[in-house]
Amino acid sequence: MARADFYLIQKERFREEPLLLVCELARKAHDANLWTLVLVRDEEQAQRLDELLWEFDENAYIPHQIAGDDEDELAPVLIATPDSDTPLRPVVINLRDAPVAGSFERVLEVVPADDSARGPLRERWKQYQARGLDLKKHDM
Repeated sequence: MARADFYLIQKERFREEPLLLVCELARKAHDANLWTLVLVRDEEQAQRLDELLWEFDENAYIPHQIAGDDEDELAPVLIATPDSDTPLRPVVINLRDAPVAGSFERVLEVVPADDSARGPLRERWKQYQARGLDLKKHDM
């Protein structure tokens, strides 16, 4: 059964830079040998995440790339902007406003600390629930 995990940002370092949580989730997926797709909002967010993944952990390299690069998307962690037509992977980290459609094993939703952003994510929770996904919530 597919799963949807909602990660609620609590810790100060994630409040300051929510993409650090995305790096943490990508590293965990990579450590578990799970191919991961990160759906970012725009090119700017893709570039920022790309930089953070390089700097994130000096002891661990997380192989990643932005979709559309020439290497035919062979990296275990792939960052996709809305204009890239990228197939889903077993793990999808979703930073966009819409729920992920299609087939995956797990979708990871990052929930910002501010309340205004949490309303739409409650709605998304209900949408995934209606699709029969197994739902989990984590405080980070």
